[in-house]
Amino acid sequence: MKKIILVGGGGHCLSCVDVIESEGIFEIEGIVLPTLENSKPVLDYPVIGTNENLPELLKQTSNILICDGQITNSEIRKKHFEFLKKLGANFPIIRSPNAYCSLQATLGEGTILMHGSIVNANAQVGVNCIINSRSVVEHDVKIEDHCHISTGSIINGSAKLGMGSFIGSGAIIEEGIEIGKQVIIGAGYTVTKNIPNGLKQ
Repeated sequence: MKKIILVGGGGHCLSCVDVIESEGIFEIEGIVLPTLENSKPVLDYPVIGTNENLPELLKQTSNILICDGQITNSEIRKKHFEFLKKLGANFPIIRSPNAYCSLQATLGEGTILMHGSIVNANAQVGVNCIINSRSVVEHDVKIEDHCHISTGSIINGSAKLGMGSFIGSGAIIEEGIEIGKQVIIGAGYTVTKNIPNGLKQ
């Protein structure tokens, strides 16, 4: 199997490990953390360095998945992606065998489809996105780069999400709604009107 390095070792990383193991395409080389202070293995996978070691680690394994979660904003995930892209990292698309992605949908590099997620026909998902467990991305939806669609949320047909936006667990985005960049939608919230850049609901 091909090797892959995971960047970030928090709670979201645990879920990513489970999806990667289920997919059976990549073998996890290890975890990279911001600091080695108080570090410990993640689900028995070793910590192999810090962010400063990434240029050297990439010489051994070019495949990377960014496993930092996203709640307050997407900047950490975005900065990691842009930094590693300049270093020549490869960002494979990771798909749970229990996820569904239409043959007519497109996924950007570094995006992960978690267990039970659905991406339907003509949907477009950008790079470095999280489509979390049991979330639904309906037909003709457009999701820009570095977005996080949380557990059990529903993005209805033809909706648009701007770069770096976060959709909380169980939230519902009605059909055709446009959400700006860096927007945060709280858990369980139903969005019925367009939302401008940077707003928190």
